[in-house]
Amino acid sequence: MSIVIKTAEEIEKMRAAGKLAAQVLEMIAPHVKAGATTNELNDICAKFTQEHGAISAPLDYHGFPKSICTSINEVICHGIPSDRTLVDGDIINIDITVIVDGYHGDTSKMFLIGDVSPKNARLCRIAQEALYTSIKKVRPGMKLGEIGTLIEKFIKSKKTGLEKYTIVTDYCGHGIGAGFHEEPQVMHYKNNDKTVLRPGMCFTIEPMINAGRHTSVLDKHDNWTVTTSDGKNSAQWEHTLLVTQTGVEVLTHREEEKELPRVINH
Repeated sequence: MSIVIKTAEEIEKMRAAGKLAAQVLEMIAPHVKAGATTNELNDICAKFTQEHGAISAPLDYHGFPKSICTSINEVICHGIPSDRTLVDGDIINIDITVIVDGYHGDTSKMFLIGDVSPKNARLCRIAQEALYTSIKKVRPGMKLGEIGTLIEKFIKSKKTGLEKYTIVTDYCGHGIGAGFHEEPQVMHYKNNDKTVLRPGMCFTIEPMINAGRHTSVLDKHDNWTVTTSDGKNSAQWEHTLLVTQTGVEVLTHREEEKELPRVINH
């Protein structure tokens, strides 16, 4: 499969999908608190998406049973909403993908529940900064491999005497459009992918950062939930991006993100 360069009409559809995905994350924020179950969060997001004439992309995607992904603490990604109740000190990633007029918008963020430990708060902040650091460099003519190289350099710079962060290598970002997962794959670690970014390309960057080892384990019972191999916590943030003539547009940008411009020109 080759990389799809979006037409002007497709770009408008991608903007609409990205905007709604961001709105779902903004809408759910006040509901993400101690005492809430991830099933409740799932149902609220599904209802909101449906009310806006859109489709929750994860539902029934290769058999996934819910409308969003909720990944708590040591869960890296693809956590399935359940009757699990959020408690004080949890960190949770909520991953939203919606389909608007046939096109996908995909985004996620970390939520900190109540009184989170400084260590967990730092993990979440560093994962967000890793995403922002890479997004701010995206531009036409850049080689795709530079994204992962930037993220790895940033994560290595955050090592302290007590804390060492690692990048999950089993999962990656991806092209996106009419398809949920399109070419190219976007690695979050140092690599030599020489694919040249061109205006009209859309893809996600979504680094998963662990507080321990980089290795992951797939739950053999549900075949979805991915956890850290050592039980230490993981954090992830994700945006859908459009390469423009002069830089990058963050299609899933949220109003709260004051430190990340929605449009970046170089």
